[in-house]
Amino acid sequence: MAAEIGAVVVSVEYRLAPEHRLPAAYEDGVEALHWIKRGREAWVSEHAEVSRCFLMGSSAGANLVYFAGIRVADSVADLEPLKIRGLILHHPFFGGIQRTGLELRLENDGVLSLCATDLLWQLALPEGVDRDHEYSNPMAKKASEHCSKIGRVGWKLLVTGCEGDLLHDRQVEFVDMLKANGVEVEAEFVRGDYHVIELFDSSRAKALFGVVKNFMA
Repeated sequence: MAAEIGAVVVSVEYRLAPEHRLPAAYEDGVEALHWIKRGREAWVSEHAEVSRCFLMGSSAGANLVYFAGIRVADSVADLEPLKIRGLILHHPFFGGIQRTGLELRLENDGVLSLCATDLLWQLALPEGVDRDHEYSNPMAKKASEHCSKIGRVGWKLLVTGCEGDLLHDRQVEFVDMLKANGVEVEAEFVRGDYHVIELFDSSRAKALFGVVKNFMA
């Protein structure tokens, strides 16, 4: 991806559920931004233009990008000289109590089944909450508050997905929510395919990199 896009890519390790439930991963994402800011890694300090930083994540990583971004939106000055220009959410992993049409139709999907998503949320969310918690369902709670934070810092968002993904309906709803709240967002949804297909099909990965590169230009 770094070669195709022409960017320095920092891959973030973060604490995993169930030993470390959310928001642990978001906290680690924020810490990674401060690590970049400190510039102690030569690849970053010598080759990266940290004033043009984009946060990108795929699936659960896209969820992490969104909520880590929300966490730093009120204190972007503390990250300087690092400046976030936008968020890139690829096949973002969201949920909710009310089932969507695609969740019911693709309930037994071979790549990502409905029972798998339910189990993942059960293991990852804070104890005692349901799938309409903001970490799972950003459309249900604090939507306008989060969008206001994004609007104040002037970030643009790219959301990519596919119609063959069990999570697609929620991704479309997420984009609609962003637009309704005045967030600058681009959506790139393709027909067919399946969740994180680029991990298995290099042609899909190449196409994704092209979309990302154009967005970052």
